[in-house]
Amino acid sequence: MQHVAIMKKSWGLIQKILSGDKVIESRWYKSKRAPWNKIKEGEIVYFKDSGNPVTISTEVDKVLQFSDLSPSKVSRILKQYGKDDGLSADKIPNFFQLFRDKKYCMLIYLKNPEKIKPFKINKKGFGAMSAWISIDNVNKIKV
Repeated sequence: MQHVAIMKKSWGLIQKILSGDKVIESRWYKSKRAPWNKIKEGEIVYFKDSGNPVTISTEVDKVLQFSDLSPSKVSRILKQYGKDDGLSADKIPNFFQLFRDKKYCMLIYLKNPEKIKPFKINKKGFGAMSAWISIDNVNKIKV
């Protein structure tokens, strides 16, 4: 399986992945959605900022999944893993406010990030607001 993660451009996280300041990609949900139970060690994740082409790839080192979250569990996850997720300590309260009511969290450990030749994708069939695409071969959605 291959994956495309669409990032909020304003958060500037792709550069943090490349620099090694961000070694975990977290996904927080109210219900189970991709890549829940669809991603595993050794698979490839391509990253793109919203509105831009895919520019980097990484390999999945390991995956942690948390369910039945409460605000206190969210707080513990942010405190324990926030730095590796590229969050500075002063930003954790802001992210707690964003994620406090989420019920599921995935922590995807990344390794071997590299810049790649940029390419665009077609998200048709995955939902216009889709922020994660899991597909057997990314070439199927390359434009």
